[in-house]
Amino acid sequence: MAAAELDGLVLFRQESMFYLTGYDSSGYSMFQAMYLGLDGGLTLLTRTADRIQSRETSIVEDIQIWIDEENASPGLELRRILKAHGCTNQRIGIEYHAYGLTGQRALMVNEALEGLCRIVDASDLVRLVRLVKSDLELEYVRTSGRICDAILQTSITHTQPGSTVKTAYGAMMNTLLSEGGDPTASRWPMGAGDAAVFCRYHTGDEVIAQQDQVVFEPAAAYRHYHTCMMYNILTGTVDPRHQAMNETCADALDACQERLTAGNTVGDLYAAHAEAMQAHGFADAALSACGYSVGISYPPSWMDWPMIWKDNPQVLEAGMVFFLHMILLDDRTGLSMCIGETAIVTDGACQPVNRIPRAVIHN
Repeated sequence: MAAAELDGLVLFRQESMFYLTGYDSSGYSMFQAMYLGLDGGLTLLTRTADRIQSRETSIVEDIQIWIDEENASPGLELRRILKAHGCTNQRIGIEYHAYGLTGQRALMVNEALEGLCRIVDASDLVRLVRLVKSDLELEYVRTSGRICDAILQTSITHTQPGSTVKTAYGAMMNTLLSEGGDPTASRWPMGAGDAAVFCRYHTGDEVIAQQDQVVFEPAAAYRHYHTCMMYNILTGTVDPRHQAMNETCADALDACQERLTAGNTVGDLYAAHAEAMQAHGFADAALSACGYSVGISYPPSWMDWPMIWKDNPQVLEAGMVFFLHMILLDDRTGLSMCIGETAIVTDGACQPVNRIPRAVIHN
């Protein structure tokens, strides 16, 4: 904050609040804000529903409540809090990139703070600090990775012709929770048949055919720290084209993991992905991004920044964690193949925290 010449910071991302204070809630779906001053001042503005939970889960002592009513204006309550903290005419950062701070609420905040202080976009300040994980955070990540491996085995067991994708989904969710994990921040993309080329969760269900290519992108969360994975499970006879796609994804993932070391850039990771896809002749079926940072996440998404795309200049540092996904969706053939793992960046070789077989997974 001092380096950014900020006197204070108003947080709206639940990830930031959890990271800094332990505050753990889904209350960000309604308006809530946390003020952190350069002088150490700390105040949470939330609703009555979160009064007890905020007190019990966080280190915040000053918890103030705005009351639900027809003409409630929590923005004005925020202005009162900032004024009490001496923020008049000060430079205050606002965490605008937050799912809880909708466009409508952001306009309300801007209007409420007009004339009180100078506000600037500080969306990335805490995010960039969170990129490098502590030893304790990395233990949470490794625990999440072990749960991921258990979920993988469950999916292999339950992906059988005649069964449904949602049956496998349910068994995998049971594994996640019975192994001590938390519900993940996103719904898992999974699909068979025509839906095997989807990259997002969709409603409905599919019966797994005798000849099928079921796609999975599940994750695990432990104390909100996520690890992710991606893969296909084939049924029936393995198509030689599937075999070629699998080899491509495996080579691309290994190439990316070789570059997942401190000192390289996120753009270097994408370059390794693109080179492998081009070398195997599958550039047209590849995506324009091949992963992203992971860590603390709340719904609606476990995806965090930076994304792995062309020329991203973010420098890798030991303690960062990335989900690398190699995805091939071939519109010409209707075939899909994916391999994705999560790994920790070190000063040397990266440390995968979950493992997807490099050979075709086949039932």
